[in-house]
Amino acid sequence: MTQFLLFATLAGVLYLALACVRVASFALRSCEYGTTRLPSFTILKPVAGDEPQLYENLASFCEQEYSGVFHVVFALHDENDSARPTIEQLIERYRWCRISIVVGENPLMHNPKIANLAKPGVELDGDVILIADSDIRVGPRYLRALASSFADDRIGAVTCLYSGTPNRTLVSRLGALGINDGFAPSVLVATTLGRLRFCLGATMAVRRSVLELIGGLSAIGQELADDHRLGELVAASGARVLLSRYVVATTVPETKLRALLSHELRWARTNLSLAPAGYLFSFLMYALPLSLFYLAWSCNVAWGLALVSIAVFLRLLLHVLARNALDVQGPGDLWLVPVRDFVSLGVWGASLFGRNVKWRTATYRIDARER
Repeated sequence: MTQFLLFATLAGVLYLALACVRVASFALRSCEYGTTRLPSFTILKPVAGDEPQLYENLASFCEQEYSGVFHVVFALHDENDSARPTIEQLIERYRWCRISIVVGENPLMHNPKIANLAKPGVELDGDVILIADSDIRVGPRYLRALASSFADDRIGAVTCLYSGTPNRTLVSRLGALGINDGFAPSVLVATTLGRLRFCLGATMAVRRSVLELIGGLSAIGQELADDHRLGELVAASGARVLLSRYVVATTVPETKLRALLSHELRWARTNLSLAPAGYLFSFLMYALPLSLFYLAWSCNVAWGLALVSIAVFLRLLLHVLARNALDVQGPGDLWLVPVRDFVSLGVWGASLFGRNVKWRTATYRIDARER
């Protein structure tokens, strides 16, 4: 066990060092906004129920400084959805913006989000089809940044990293740390292994011609991880998937620890199903807990303290670098960093036992095709 903890800690330290390099490199990239091409966008926003800051999040997609054509489509499952009054307020306020509400569902789709989008009345008439979750907020130059990325004809899809925006609760701040310090750096580390072959649900922008080539929305409607599947299909078609320098934001609404853990467990088990081998070794991301376990287990106090010191330094450095790269605002939560890593390690362990996940009010078996 001592040898295992030693090698695991050393691997974790190497991961943290690589993550710091990748995050710093991402921060140095410039975000391009200028382009002579102004593709038209169809922005698909799947909405299911009211949620914190829904109006502000949805409104940000209407407040675009974009001289090209864009059409915002809000998709609801049914007429009585509690989010409908919010969308109607948006239509009243942004009369100059082309906004549509489409109600209904596609019963043939296993994925509830895609079932909300791939239905009669949703017209995919833009040069670029953009899907972004309802809890995402963007800045006014968002479409300009995406348009600039599509200036390269080799690019078939563009996706964006996202930062976590917490509410005032401790649980929400813990969730935001998981996104900013854990998830975002892991994506950047993954890009060192080769070309990107997945998208992120925060932004899935795909050329309409490429989407038609891979089979349309129906091609991703049977997978719970629709973002990952879309990236796979685009890459398989011969087009490239690009990670934009533009960073969007997502709200972290959870106020109860149980709700946050349920959400993160769904992410974890989904990732396990997509890349089992890689996920099984992802516990090596948490060098700080591993180094503390090594110190407590081994009799080599000198080595143990040295490894803990290195892990603490790199982990806090990653926290600072990630805040800068993702433009995270507000006070830092340095004291929560070790708590966050122990929680993440616990979620990793729990994800190995069971295949069921909760998505809103429904329960799914992660490798099944039915509820």
